[in-house]
Amino acid sequence: MDHSTHGQDPKGQGEGGMEMKPKATGPEIAAVALLTVLALVVAVTVPAMRLNLGLSARDVGGTIMPPGMIMTRDTPGEAMRDMAAIDPRRSGYLAPAGAKGAQPIQPRLEGGVKVFDFEVSQIGWNILTGERVDAYAVNRQVPGPTVRVTVGNRVRFNVKNSLPESTSIHWHGMILPNPMDGVAEVTQAPIKPGGSFTYEFTTRQTGTYFYHSHKDSDRQQGVGLYGALIIDPKTPPANPGYDQEYTVQLQEWLKREGLTYPAMIMEGALPNFFTINGKAYPNTDTIRVRVGQRVLLRFIGSNNNFIHPMHVHGGPFEVVARDGETIQPSARFLADTVNVGPGQRYDVVWTAREPGRWLIHCHIPHHIKNNNVEVQGGGGLTMVIEVTG
Repeated sequence: MDHSTHGQDPKGQGEGGMEMKPKATGPEIAAVALLTVLALVVAVTVPAMRLNLGLSARDVGGTIMPPGMIMTRDTPGEAMRDMAAIDPRRSGYLAPAGAKGAQPIQPRLEGGVKVFDFEVSQIGWNILTGERVDAYAVNRQVPGPTVRVTVGNRVRFNVKNSLPESTSIHWHGMILPNPMDGVAEVTQAPIKPGGSFTYEFTTRQTGTYFYHSHKDSDRQQGVGLYGALIIDPKTPPANPGYDQEYTVQLQEWLKREGLTYPAMIMEGALPNFFTINGKAYPNTDTIRVRVGQRVLLRFIGSNNNFIHPMHVHGGPFEVVARDGETIQPSARFLADTVNVGPGQRYDVVWTAREPGRWLIHCHIPHHIKNNNVEVQGGGGLTMVIEVTG
């Protein structure tokens, strides 16, 4: 007799061939079922208290939000798309490392009208050596090209939108017909992806102005869609009062874990990089003059968020214009710092009094670092005036 199977057959049967069954009681099964239902209810209810589970993938568009961004259950999908990372896969053009923004653009003449062609697109742009952001650019540069015309000129801007979203261009501070003001949903229909719009007007002012997106501008302008517009008088003065000029366009950027986000004054969206004309120090330009020469600095608040106290070392400058309006000589004043808010412009004339390397920089210390790191004595909103004897 084989005793190896005595009392239990190989198929799980007990003595006498009786099948063994679990001994769970009805109340136990009911308790397990109740706990399972409660777990499912908690798994759905707790996230629903903090997240909007009514949003679909189409609502949020596969967005990636900034690390640390506070998202509440009432945050709409449109807000998420507005604050989300720029999709780097859409940056079809990667600008060379040494590419510069704010380059002068030459118009063509058509029947006495100065015509400028703008293409708005998404590109990869280097703000520092080894530090690339994904940007919205005009004609593949950040800032967009510098437009320089004369008061009384008839100008036409043909704008083609190659962005993945609608846009428009606003001509900041300009006197022009209302349909040309460039405010999406107010003075014009947004320029849809692949679409175009033509702006045309006659310049009636002189001074320092700029253009920028006016469709989701907290996003589009914040990632590069802006540029300078300088309007000269018909008869330039014989003695302009300066030897050279330089335009300073400010911006704030947020880059985390390889992704570029529109910088905003919100938890999780605060900027960690800052640029002058699309570059952060030490990649910013150097202005070179001789002792006794004067430099006209045109500060433009093309940034979205902060008031930047722009300070120049080496002695005071004279404030000669504000928001494109020339200040009468009797009302001009000396200063060494001007608070440049978003949208504002200040023209100042600085005299080179002593040889050396003199800084122009924002006086908020965080804004003169690159991701909180100081490089070669500064960072961000810093540039040098080099004066020789």
